[in-house]
Amino acid sequence: MRIFLTLTLLSIFFSASARQKAYDFNTRCQQAYEAIMQLRIDDGKALLEAEKREHPDNLIPYFLDNYADFFPLYFNEDPAMYNARKGLRSTRLSKMEEGPESSPYYLYTQAAIKFQWALIRIKFGDRWDAGWEIRKAYQTLKDNQRKFPQFLPNTMLLGTMQTVFGTIPDGYKWVSNMLGMKGSIKDGMHALQNFIDSNAPQAQLFRPEACYYYCYLKLTMENKPDELWQFIQSRHLDTRNNYLFAIMVANLALNNQKAEMGVKILTERNQSAQYADIVYENYLLGMLKLVRMEDDAHVYLEKFVNNFKGRFYLKQALQRLSWYYYIHGNMDAANKYRAMILTRGSTDIDEDKQALKEAKSGKWPNAVLLKARLLSDGGMFSEALKLLQHKKAADFALIEERLEYAYRLGRIYDEMGMDDQAIQMYEATVKAGANRPEYFAARAALQMGYIYEKRNDKVKARQCFQSCLDMQGHDYKNSLDQRAKAGIQRVNGK
Repeated sequence: MRIFLTLTLLSIFFSASARQKAYDFNTRCQQAYEAIMQLRIDDGKALLEAEKREHPDNLIPYFLDNYADFFPLYFNEDPAMYNARKGLRSTRLSKMEEGPESSPYYLYTQAAIKFQWALIRIKFGDRWDAGWEIRKAYQTLKDNQRKFPQFLPNTMLLGTMQTVFGTIPDGYKWVSNMLGMKGSIKDGMHALQNFIDSNAPQAQLFRPEACYYYCYLKLTMENKPDELWQFIQSRHLDTRNNYLFAIMVANLALNNQKAEMGVKILTERNQSAQYADIVYENYLLGMLKLVRMEDDAHVYLEKFVNNFKGRFYLKQALQRLSWYYYIHGNMDAANKYRAMILTRGSTDIDEDKQALKEAKSGKWPNAVLLKARLLSDGGMFSEALKLLQHKKAADFALIEERLEYAYRLGRIYDEMGMDDQAIQMYEATVKAGANRPEYFAARAALQMGYIYEKRNDKVKARQCFQSCLDMQGHDYKNSLDQRAKAGIQRVNGK
């Protein structure tokens, strides 16, 4: 009997030891990934739990658990959730190391987890840890590419990183210095495009994720909005049933003077309870409605500031609320929200820095210029032009108002395709404001660079982008510098 028990135990031990962990992206895992990428987080997690029960040695469900945590953490920035989940990073990385090193997923899953946690840590102010995470993710991906050059998902993340790294502004140079690498917009976007166009099963699997990166980079790094909207249309990105795509396209619309489109996408999306609760949507909808001068814009901005537990864009949302009440003549509410800017949120991004600076100044924007700005930002160029076309610089008392008047007219002409008139106003803005703290001159130089780039006048485009970079001490310095560096890379063919 004793020998029988010993043999039985040995048999169980060797059977368990011989059982190989695997990275099996089977049909159920693919369905879970698709659900999570649509922000149907609970549906995805239910599929992952079923897979764990039926195939306990499959490591992919534990990999996709990180996706399920990533999106709520990234968009909602809830500190309590962050503290509860951050320990899972190392647990999941250890889990991924249990698989066979002969699989390309062995290093890829680790790199993707590190990449996602880098983005999360930026949102929670852990900049140093985020920098190291990015470096580790990049090095891990490069190792995997050397071992498995035909494994296409490597190129998706490497292409994304490569596109961004070469344009890191001076304010964040600690990141690029730590990484010790230079990026290339041309090479990075080419890699992403090839990945999206590939019919290989792995490329088809991760295509929604690749499209997400590609769309943002197409606008912010390549500055090709027409190609962006053509891509979104030709690829039939489902903004009704894919909540992530709805948020992405609405955000891109907000940043490309297409507010009507953004409002339509968010109001017509599938409102089923199966989708995650993303507080950030209220910020987007409030901002989109504000630049369209819609009366209920404050409803969504107030929902955001009352329910958002994070740091990013909070000061800007409070600033926009104060503007809303200011242009509606309710100074009690305007002053209430302006006072909140002083104590809530952070100054990690340029938009929030500028909101705090304005609040501390005690000055309110010129009402006419503010309305023109909002209408222009919303794509309502004719309405914005009507407010300014019968004005002249002398009608404005302060130098910063005269500077904004010239810049704002330039932007309106620019967006209406009246390039020569736009350049004339931009040049006046640069001449008068190059040494001032407002952002108008730097942005005017950037916009002129875009016009000359469009005309294929690379010399003048490069001069304008460099002029933007050379201006110091103005609002939005980091974000404008990044765009100018991207412009220089493009005209240099990199």
